[in-house]
Parts: sequence; C-alpha cells; structure tokens
Amino acid sequence: MPPPRDELLIPTDHGLWCAAGGFHIDPWKPVDRAVVTHAHSDHAVAGCGSYLCSPETAELLKAKFGPQTPVQPLQYSTPLAIGGVSLSLHPAGHILGSAQIRLQPTGAAAHAHGHAVWVVSGDYMARQGGGRGGGVGCAGASDEHAQTCRAFEPLRCEVFITESTFGLPIYRWRSHDEVMRDVNRWWTTNRAEGITSLLFGWALGKSQRILASLDDSIGPIAVHGALERFNEVYTRLGAKLPSILRSTSEQAKSLRGSGIVLAPPSADRSPWMRRFGDVSTAYATGWMQIRGTRRRRSAQRGFPLSDHSDWEGLLWAIEQTGASRVGVTHGYTEPLARWLREKGLESWIIPTRWEGEIAETGQGSSSAGEESPVAAGTERAADNGHEGSA
Repeated sequence: MPPPRDELLIPTDHGLWCAAGGFHIDPWKPVDRAVVTHAHSDHAVAGCGSYLCSPETAELLKAKFGPQTPVQPLQYSTPLAIGGVSLSLHPAGHILGSAQIRLQPTGAAAHAHGHAVWVVSGDYMARQGGGRGGGVGCAGASDEHAQTCRAFEPLRCEVFITESTFGLPIYRWRSHDEVMRDVNRWWTTNRAEGITSLLFGWALGKSQRILASLDDSIGPIAVHGALERFNEVYTRLGAKLPSILRSTSEQAKSLRGSGIVLAPPSADRSPWMRRFGDVSTAYATGWMQIRGTRRRRSAQRGFPLSDHSDWEGLLWAIEQTGASRVGVTHGYTEPLARWLREKGLESWIIPTRWEGEIAETGQGSSSAGEESPVAAGTERAADNGHEGSA
C-alpha cells in the first residue's frame, strides 16, 4: 500500500517530491531544483534549474550536459539545511560520485511529518563486510588501483527507499576479481588466435571499473569515443586507469588481433566494428548471470559484472538501516517488497518512469534496472553511447 499523502517524500509525475525542502530527488523531467544521487540518465535529467549532488557527480553532469550546468556540489557527510529538511549525501558504491540521500525533517516540518530519518539509496552496490567482491573499495577488487568510487556506507534510518534492480534470489555475484580474471583470460586467448576483443558495457561507471582491472601487459587497450569524456573525469579525479588508445580507424591498425576495445552496447553490430578485423564479442553486465540473455544477444561471451547489489547485498543493506518501512523502486519491486512484508516490515512499491524501456541486451522489458533483458536499462542515450563519436 502506498504511503499516505502527508509523507516527507511523495511520488509525482516528475519523480519523488519533498515539499518540506522544495526539491525533487532524481526527477525524470526537468524541475527547478533537483537533488541527484548519481549521473546516470535515469537519475539525472537535463534541463533542471539546479542540481545538488556530490562534487564528483557535478563534474560528470558537466561532462554530459555542458560546462555551464548549474551544479551545487555537496561533500559527503556534510549536513545542509534546505527549508525544513536537513540533508546529507553518503557513498552508495555504484559509480564515481554516487550517493545516498539522508533526510531529516526539522522545525515545523518535523511536526508535520514526524522526526523519522529517511534515506533514498539511488543505485547502490552493497556487500556484507564492505566493498565489493571481498575488497574495500567501490570497484570490488582487492587491488587499490581498481577502486573507482567510494564504497557503500550503511545508514541507520526509519524509512529506506531502495532500488531493486537485481531483486531476485537468482542474482548472487561472484567476486569482481574472479570475473575480471575471466575477462583477462578471454582477452589472452583471443590474442593468441589473432582476434580483437570487443567488450560491451555502459559508457559511464561500468567501463571505468573494467578498465581499472584490465591487465595491460596482455596488449593494447582502446575505448569507443562515447567513453572518453567520462574517462577524463575519472582520471582527473584520481582513478587509476591504464594507458588507453582511441578506437579511430587509424588506431585500429595497432589493435587488430591483439587489443581489447571497450564500447557501449549501441556499438554492437554497427559498421564501427569492421575496422577491427576478426573480433570476439562479449558483454559485461549482471544480466549475463542468466545464460539465455547471452544467447538472445548472440554474444560469444558474457561476464556477470554489475554495479548494483545482488539479492544478498540488497537484503544486507536493508537490514543495516534498521528501517521498519521500506519503499521499493527501480527493478524487481514486487518480489522484494513481498519478501520484506513477509519478514514483518512495512513495504510498498514506488513507481518510476523507467519501466518498459529498451535494455542493454536489446530486449523489451517490464521493470527498471541495469542493462536488463527483463528490466529497463538504467542508462539512457548519453550513457549508452548515442552521444560521442567513435
């Protein structure tokens, strides 16, 4: 059952609205004031009057929307009074700059809405013990060079709004290091056979995480043009990425038969691929946990690598909040909400515009999420490679 209308956050046709603070959270239409969890296009839409976000997200938004984008950077764990709300941002472990939003009513708003602390997760990667895949950093690798964002920070609250992209028990991730060893072995095998390796994944976040974990001793590394502006921001803000070539027609000569090229899903089966000669293609996405996804996409390999929490990560994160009320959005909402209700929590579904969209794998879908064959892609055109040239 949806929450009553006097709640601190209310779903509207523009997204979550906080009347006490006069802002929307992750709106899907332009609004006067947006508070943004991260720079993926289903959470940050162009044309807003202002964007309150982490400093890293501010730089990514300027890379996407232009240098004059009206951003208001806010450091992690720094309370900011906005109207009748005290707001702070905390690491979400999803991509560079990703943040959870902590809200606490103050003054008259506390009398109207109560004193309960709310946390909006945005997209997040959480795993028991911290980090991802046994590591301590966002990238999930034990190698510090592979860390591309801050690790998820559990927050205590009374009300938690969680994503549910991989909200089914079938989704349980292997470690980042283990999957990346498979990627590097695949590349090594391809090189031995004189084949160029093409690896498809989201231009923002996923690709930088992979780049940071590639073994550059195997051969040359290149990226599609859609990744370049995001790589520049990551590198400028301290991410340790390998030496990277552009995937131009001229550079392709030095990549054929030995290199690996990272590209967005939109480049798959495009004329751009011809410049690399014989290729082996693969996708890096959590949906590759399901073998049928790879068959439908005709990818030769699939690597189950996600920037979202798996089932256990979602449950662990929710448990850590101590919340008695959990709103569920973006993904497998009904199964997760039902499971939470069976465990005695109050749980309801928060609708999102990102349902029924086209996924990374090219399949139609019914719910929002990562690059899904059954859930909507979380990256829209800018992140999926429709902006930027090869």
